[in-house]
Amino acid sequence: MSDSTSPNTNGSPAASTVSYPRRLLRQAWRDTLSIYYANTPIWRVLKSGGLLVFGLFCWSAASLLLSYVPEWTFLHYVMAYGFVLIFWGPLTHFVIVPLAIRLRRTAEHPVARTFARQASKINLSTFLLIVLVLGTAPISPMMLDFGAPLSDDSSPDVDTDLVCSEGEEVITCHLTDPAGVDHAVVTSGENELKVVDDPESEFEIRIDDLEEVRDWKEFNVELKDENGDRLGVIREIVH
Repeated sequence: MSDSTSPNTNGSPAASTVSYPRRLLRQAWRDTLSIYYANTPIWRVLKSGGLLVFGLFCWSAASLLLSYVPEWTFLHYVMAYGFVLIFWGPLTHFVIVPLAIRLRRTAEHPVARTFARQASKINLSTFLLIVLVLGTAPISPMMLDFGAPLSDDSSPDVDTDLVCSEGEEVITCHLTDPAGVDHAVVTSGENELKVVDDPESEFEIRIDDLEEVRDWKEFNVELKDENGDRLGVIREIVH
């Protein structure tokens, strides 16, 4: 008497081993979509708030790290991700997802039905495209500056400003009203460029000696009194 059941290759241990991770991924994707399309008011607030906080963290953390390591330009994409997520998260869960759910139930036009079915993919693709564009060409509102020095206002009698004219190779500067200033120290990044012993005279700075920060160069003029105490810091940006 022969066995009537034929061997089933799909039920073999090897096939089960391959299909198990696939089932896990499929289930994880379904769970993600269920959370994505959860449309009760509390879920909208929770998802939007979570994405807002995460976006702020990515934006500020990348900006802070970039201020210490300016050559890590890949952080522009992390900054762009966080910056866009701050706005895109609430937009997605308060506008796009409710609209897609409504269209799935009521849409009759083929274009509207297609948008409703592909809303999550269209939304994610648009978000990533904006992140790539802003990461490649950052805009000024996205760029946080943690590198600005803090001025010491303990001596309010010192009221001076820095006036500079930029040439091809050097920048010529002078202080408008150096009363109370004994000398000035010019720095760029961690490098001390020169000490100006006579604050009433002009001084020159070579542009090639300036440290580049993101898309510009900058230097600081630290004002000091006769005891060497700092009176204030003037920051100058060279584009």
